[in-house]
Amino acid sequence: MNLPEKLSKILLSVTAEAHCDVPCGIYEPVQAKIAAKTIQRMVMQLKELKPSDHNHNNLAAALEYTNAVTRRIATKEKHAQMCKDELSLLWSDFFKPEHLEKFPDLHNTFWQALKLCSKNKQFIDEEAAQKLIAAVDEIAKIFYEVKNDPDRYGSYQNITDKLF
Repeated sequence: MNLPEKLSKILLSVTAEAHCDVPCGIYEPVQAKIAAKTIQRMVMQLKELKPSDHNHNNLAAALEYTNAVTRRIATKEKHAQMCKDELSLLWSDFFKPEHLEKFPDLHNTFWQALKLCSKNKQFIDEEAAQKLIAAVDEIAKIFYEVKNDPDRYGSYQNITDKLF
């Protein structure tokens, strides 16, 4: 008898079941909301930026403006992907078939939210940013109902609606 067989005879056997890749049990829609609010803020800042006068001799001002725009677009893109990743994780790892029975529009709700993440990557659109925030909030409300803690939705809103 080899060592693993001997150990299996004397050690207790434990079976673990997990609903995701790592059985952490920690899921929360707050990160998706923070990402969505960041997108909204970047869109607002992009719309507020004003290019320098078109004085071709002022290269420094033109570069500063280009840098400000580029950084905000990069942040918007990064957070749109983060929101998409967070929503995808909730959809694939947290929600179960029994949740679809209780919330029959859940698949479409996630699908539309993920599409809004893509739209926010593609465009600088205040309406799309606001729709994404609303979609994340809708998912959060369902999430807290599934967790049997609907009162936490109020806390979630209180914290995330005041991010800026």
